[in-house]
Amino acid sequence: MKVCVVGAGAIGGMMAVKLAQSGHELSVIARGAHLDAIRKNGLKYIENGAESVVTDIFATADMESITGQDIVLLGVKAHQIEPIADRLTGMLSESGVIVTLQNGIPWWYFQKLEGEYRDRIVRTVDPDGAIAAAIDPDRIIGCIAFPAATIDEPGVIRHIEGNRFPVGELDGSASERVQAICDAFVEAGFKSFVLPDIRSEIWLKLWGNLSFNPISALTHATLVDICRFPQTRALAAQMMTEAQQIAEKLGASFRVSLERRIEGAEAVGKHKTSMLQDLELGKALEIDGMLGVVIELGEQTNTPTPAINVVYALVSLLHKNAQEAGIKIAGQPV
Repeated sequence: MKVCVVGAGAIGGMMAVKLAQSGHELSVIARGAHLDAIRKNGLKYIENGAESVVTDIFATADMESITGQDIVLLGVKAHQIEPIADRLTGMLSESGVIVTLQNGIPWWYFQKLEGEYRDRIVRTVDPDGAIAAAIDPDRIIGCIAFPAATIDEPGVIRHIEGNRFPVGELDGSASERVQAICDAFVEAGFKSFVLPDIRSEIWLKLWGNLSFNPISALTHATLVDICRFPQTRALAAQMMTEAQQIAEKLGASFRVSLERRIEGAEAVGKHKTSMLQDLELGKALEIDGMLGVVIELGEQTNTPTPAINVVYALVSLLHKNAQEAGIKIAGQPV
């Protein structure tokens, strides 16, 4: 298949390498030093100490130069989608699909969702409904990216842990196309399966992201540190409890317990969350897609979110100050 990764960061770059190695025709949309390095040296991938380099990936910053794709893997962060939304469909073949990889609640969450909330706009991530208007929901396959990875340097992706990329149709159907994507992921070495309820799996990942990511950014602590410090473990559990109440009101279910989810994060070890990595690099933080959107859904379902509100306020101020002052803390003593 022809596959383009829009946003070849840590997760997108990981997927690009593995899919290219399994025989698919890959292109990536990147920018800056990362793009330059991929063009010059290929895309290097490091997993369990083993290094591999893929050089037959077409890399560009020009989305309009890519057409006829069977799959567009949308790997940019939630706040980066709106400026490019009107160009995504033009990249697809007649039957091509967009596979979304964003953390948090996606703009399409209420599209094709049966019940009273069907087709509502998720204003936190799509304020004017521009993304929903630009992308036909029939072109979307949801995917949850569970692995942890980092960009060691431009053009170099390091796998940390995990290989799960479950996928699902928005309406829960078991279509031929979603099975084909699942099969392609499995052939590339990932653990993938077709979900009959993609939204419940989104909440399962968001459960950890909405708590561990901002706490990590605020404290500069790794996952294991947060989980083993009683106060932050309790705070994460309170935030997760609030989110679970919202999710269940929207019809989602949780296949693991809250405590097991925390234990899973603890087992990852000394890993910096994506939000802490972005803070250290001076990048914009994924706050609204992980926290603001949960507060919005809490308001829609009349569910109080006191702990989430406090952490959202604190990390929002941290982000504002970091962006305005150009603050970076990258492994240096505070």
